[in-house]
Amino acid sequence: MRLIHRPVLCNYYVTYRCNAACSFCDIWEKPSPYVTLENVRENLRDLKKLGVKVIDFTGGEPLLHRQIDVFLKEAKQQGFITTLTTNGLLYPKLATKLRGLVDMLHFSLDSSDRQTHDTGRGVACFDFVMESIQIAKKLGERPDILFTVFGHNLHEIQQVWENICLPNNLILILNPAFDYSDIKAGGQMTEAQLQKLSWWGKQKNVYLNEGFVALRRDGGNQIENPVCKAASSTIVISPENKLILPCYHLGIEQFDIAGNLHELYQSTDIQAHIKQEGRLPACQGCTINCYMQPSFAVEINRYWWRALPSTLKYNAMKGTWKQLL
Repeated sequence: MRLIHRPVLCNYYVTYRCNAACSFCDIWEKPSPYVTLENVRENLRDLKKLGVKVIDFTGGEPLLHRQIDVFLKEAKQQGFITTLTTNGLLYPKLATKLRGLVDMLHFSLDSSDRQTHDTGRGVACFDFVMESIQIAKKLGERPDILFTVFGHNLHEIQQVWENICLPNNLILILNPAFDYSDIKAGGQMTEAQLQKLSWWGKQKNVYLNEGFVALRRDGGNQIENPVCKAASSTIVISPENKLILPCYHLGIEQFDIAGNLHELYQSTDIQAHIKQEGRLPACQGCTINCYMQPSFAVEINRYWWRALPSTLKYNAMKGTWKQLL
């Protein structure tokens, strides 16, 4: 049963440029412009009309955009919940400007060992994450640690949790890796590994969407009965100011927004894409978290129920439940 008949999330790519070269991501390889303030203002206006609640300013590395603080301020003034994930390299320089503007601030960290983390990210950023945590705390911020989980780094969770998250009272977000397009990130986990992951999700200051685990056990999205509602739950805007459908990772078609996102979204072409969400051949077996999380939120099914306890846990810890209501 469909619970919410409108998009709830916008993944707003402010640039595809990145100052890291993660082994499980190819976005940093793309040439890219930066979004303009004029376009951001126009799109925020229309996103509000469409009923979107959460804006994820993403990339690439979103802090590479020199006006990222302005975008966040505009979004906050219009009542959006804001979220941003960074590798930490630029946060120490920009922390004061960003203070109070990001509701869900995530620092990417996949190991408590400097060399291991830096190798996976393709750049020396571990020390910057450690510095960013201390700066954020001094500013009264409460960032999360976003840990990308593979079968081969499950053993790293404990040290990150014990040595970094608990002493700093930070939430550890466990984000299972996923494969897409030509990127084989090693997102497949064994049943034993999924059980271990679920165990960690029940620990103090740890957030894991249990719907992700259930979906992987079920073999991912099934095109005959799709759980994916990417096109109808999530709006994806590119740095070129285009609406990407059905999602960024598949990116079958892009439409010029040209200051008319509200009208464009309701057009025949876009609605045709929405009718095909989760049903395309490339959608078979998909487990991409960026779209499954909002998909679980808009329709009551077994994944909605599996995701509910962990979602309530996270929002209670972050204090964002009031804004969602």
